[in-house]
Amino acid sequence: MILEVFSYLLRFIIILLIQLLVVNNIELSSSVNPYIYTAFILLLPIRMKAWQVVILSFLTGMVMDAFSSTPGLHIAATNLMGFLRYYYLRAATTKEDQEGRVIPSISQKGIVWFCFYGFVLLFIHHLVLFFLEIYGFGEFISTLWRVVLSTLVSLLLIVTGQLLFYNVRKNG
Repeated sequence: MILEVFSYLLRFIIILLIQLLVVNNIELSSSVNPYIYTAFILLLPIRMKAWQVVILSFLTGMVMDAFSSTPGLHIAATNLMGFLRYYYLRAATTKEDQEGRVIPSISQKGIVWFCFYGFVLLFIHHLVLFFLEIYGFGEFISTLWRVVLSTLVSLLLIVTGQLLFYNVRKNG
């Protein structure tokens, strides 16, 4: 139990440092803002209770807001993402996955499953974040385009990170 908590804390720190020190300083375009820190929420165990995920989502968003000068935007986006994650996983996983030690990752659920799961939750996160950022629907189409591009780039970076740093399950 202590080792598990320590590993999540270490993952939290590493992912946030990569986001804050590397990804935030890469200028891809004015339309693309990848947020890989969301991987921390995506990769929490399926069996984790909804209230635990929401608290961790709040803390993650709070750290991002503190270092990004965006008061409350990341908190709102990560809280909604963490809340909806519970219901998505209840619908998209088996009872055995929900009660076992399964992590919704490429190595345990497969790349297609993870990409769909990641896209849905990242899209929701980015949608809330970017529309709160512009505070309205005045530039709806351009903001929606920004949401889609940023979601795809974020997902690509998260999948690449998993393929590089996590053990991929061998079939057979």
